[in-house]
Amino acid sequence: MPQLTDDCFAHGGKLMTVDEALAMIDAVARPVTDSERVDVGRAAGRILAEDVVAGHDVPPEDNAAVDGYAVFFDDLDGAGETTLPVTGRIAAGHPLGRAARRGEALRIFTGAPMPEGCDTVMMQEDCRVDGGEVIILPGIKRGSNRRSAGEDFSAGSVILAQGRYLKPQDIGLAASAGRSDLVVRARLRVALFSTGDELCDPGGELPPGAIYDANRYALSALLEGLGCAVTDRGILADDFDAVRGALGAAAADHD
Repeated sequence: MPQLTDDCFAHGGKLMTVDEALAMIDAVARPVTDSERVDVGRAAGRILAEDVVAGHDVPPEDNAAVDGYAVFFDDLDGAGETTLPVTGRIAAGHPLGRAARRGEALRIFTGAPMPEGCDTVMMQEDCRVDGGEVIILPGIKRGSNRRSAGEDFSAGSVILAQGRYLKPQDIGLAASAGRSDLVVRARLRVALFSTGDELCDPGGELPPGAIYDANRYALSALLEGLGCAVTDRGILADDFDAVRGALGAAAADHD
């Protein structure tokens, strides 16, 4: 006489581990979809089908990391204040148009290209302005507050690798490299059924002995979150021929 128990798994033997189950899936899983080219703005949640290689440096040129004044470090007094005339203004998208000259300071804003020759930016909060001159405090290091060309990534580098699940930050990275589209795997086409005479879709009245179908909705959300194209085939009754026919029909145009 078997012992009664309230644990349905108590006498079922050793359970398969998650790692074992994943290993079994990995052994038989194969890519079954083609690739397609999609607009970069619509590629989030897709699987990248080829490496994305940077065609240029980002940033493309040295630029200012702060609002302040671009100067030659060798013009600064390391022990005391330095007063320099402000002779130009450089904003993002508006280069100076000439090489910088020794002994001058140039008003510069965050993201603006560094003028040729200047190697250091003094943050505006650390300066005093007196008429057309800027007074710079001592203590700054050479190259401070300056971003170098290619600091984010350089031309020819792989910035996104094939097989990557594309997140919003990846889309931004690809756009910063100038990519207007990306080659991604076509969405897996998944047909989704629930089976059971006891199931009803949410929203209606429950007959005696029935329950609302929850699994189909949860699985659909999970699959769509993985980038699948889901076809909801509804609830199938507990009828062998009906289930077999529905699966056969779905297999004809789903993965």
